[in-house]
Amino acid sequence: MSKSVDSYLLGLELGAAQSFENMTVFGLLTSLNGGPEYITLKEALEKGVFKVGEVSEGGSVPELKVENVGDIAVLLLDGEELMGAKQNRVLNTSILVGPKSATKVPVSCVEHGRWSYESRQFAESGNVMHKSMRAVNVQEVNLNLVASKEFRSNQGEIWDKVAELHCDMQVPSKTGAMRDVYEARGADLDGYLKNFKAAEGLKGILVFIDGKPAGMDFVSRDKAFGTLFPKLVKSYAMEAMLLRERRKAGRGKGDAAKASVKPGADDAREFLKRAAACEEKKYAAVGMGWSYRFSGAGIVGSALAVDEKVVHMAFFSVAEAEASGNMAGTGRRRGFRV
Repeated sequence: MSKSVDSYLLGLELGAAQSFENMTVFGLLTSLNGGPEYITLKEALEKGVFKVGEVSEGGSVPELKVENVGDIAVLLLDGEELMGAKQNRVLNTSILVGPKSATKVPVSCVEHGRWSYESRQFAESGNVMHKSMRAVNVQEVNLNLVASKEFRSNQGEIWDKVAELHCDMQVPSKTGAMRDVYEARGADLDGYLKNFKAAEGLKGILVFIDGKPAGMDFVSRDKAFGTLFPKLVKSYAMEAMLLRERRKAGRGKGDAAKASVKPGADDAREFLKRAAACEEKKYAAVGMGWSYRFSGAGIVGSALAVDEKVVHMAFFSVAEAEASGNMAGTGRRRGFRV
């Protein structure tokens, strides 16, 4: 593993654990240098210095065009959702878009039933796709990088995952939009947001769901992480709610008693050690820096580094069911398109 990524992982300090329902969150802190200056997508759009649109009038499902007219780099997070234009998309990988620059970025569609202009420019939805969907996407992008050096996803699998989410969460959608689930279950997500607080100086979170490690996200600058914190909490919370709904319906593994077990600091450190033991591959990133891709026993991950400084890294636990999709039956999924 890259010394820069390895040192960040093993040098992380754990904050106090916070728990709500079947989800426990450990804060992640570090004194390591934060690397280049940047702002988040949300901040850049609010400042009016960043534009996201279709690559042409006709559009292209797997890519979008972004332009940073500002004087500071902009961080786009893997799994972050963009809404509008011809259909809603999510980022396939984390990207740092340099100042005064434009580029095409790899994305996946999360709104299967629309291909018509809703707006000319994209807005950020406030959502990041849920953990198991992010994990599968990381796996597929890793495979496509090996095969073709492209940050491409498995689009069909993404659509199936969105349909599965609609079905399990009992949320119908006219266009099969992932965002419709987040809006419909907004009150439940707010419950998680009210119970998890970002301490001062926090740069990441390590999350357990049903007593098991789900994943972790680290962002090098605490101000940027503070902006991203609600999005990331909702991403993991949607996963926690999804597993709870499956358990209620008799489709999930485990029982409520085991799911309520609270993990300790040793469990969190063990996950970080497993992440540090992953096999690594390195590729030129879209935008600035290098993209590191990781895989190991029951874990996948990615990291974006610029000048050997980690800007963002994420690692996720994966199981056989997640890797294969564990999809609901086709007929049952279609019942939640209206």
